[in-house]
Amino acid sequence: MSPSQAGLLFGASLAAGAINAVAGGGSFLTFPALIFAGVPSIAANATSTMAVWPGSLASIGAYREDIRRERSQLTGLLAVSLLGGLLGAFVLLHTSQRTFDRLLPWLLLAATLIFTFGGSLSARLRAQAVRSGGAAPVAVLTWLIQLAIATYGGYFGAGIGILMLALLSFAGMTDIHAMNGLKTVLGAALNAMALLAFVWARLIVWPQALLMMAGAIVGGYGAARLARRTDPRIIRRLVICIGVTMTGYFFWRQH
Repeated sequence: MSPSQAGLLFGASLAAGAINAVAGGGSFLTFPALIFAGVPSIAANATSTMAVWPGSLASIGAYREDIRRERSQLTGLLAVSLLGGLLGAFVLLHTSQRTFDRLLPWLLLAATLIFTFGGSLSARLRAQAVRSGGAAPVAVLTWLIQLAIATYGGYFGAGIGILMLALLSFAGMTDIHAMNGLKTVLGAALNAMALLAFVWARLIVWPQALLMMAGAIVGGYGAARLARRTDPRIIRRLVICIGVTMTGYFFWRQH
């Protein structure tokens, strides 16, 4: 790892930790940075997950009061998140490098579209679910959707933050700080399960991962403390621009 690569990875992880604490989408930075630094895509995916995970833990501490207010929502969602994270990692471990490389631009495209349009769909989904049967079906549907999100998160992960915020809105939550807190807990939990599988399979490139973990911790904790004074819309627009750019680049790279 050259000094320029080290600088790229640390800077990307610092920014990713901050972005994840405010709006999600930090993987749009860490994952491409690892590929630009020469790490194969599957290993880059696993290493990116490891890089941003401690930043999520740091953010949990800053959101602890908000999380405590909504702990009744947490148990079922946490259980399906753990299961989904493990399932997604299992699928990734059984995907060939060539197949993953072919899927990569499409995964980035899906993540960018999810990040861009996911929030606007949540209110419609909730209204339809309530009309179809009330609170209990909404709760069950929420768990099933979170299981799908967590499985996707264990496999790739980019965009899961905004998916979970949309889901929590669908579940009836309106306090954005509590939603950010629960999103952070669930993301940390599903990634923990995926990381157990990645460590067991020796997918993580540790020198790069340790450097990026340090950057993500600093960025995640610092931004979570400032989140209440930050307009998430500005951060979201920045993340969308990054997602569009990275998607276009990886489609171009295949030709």
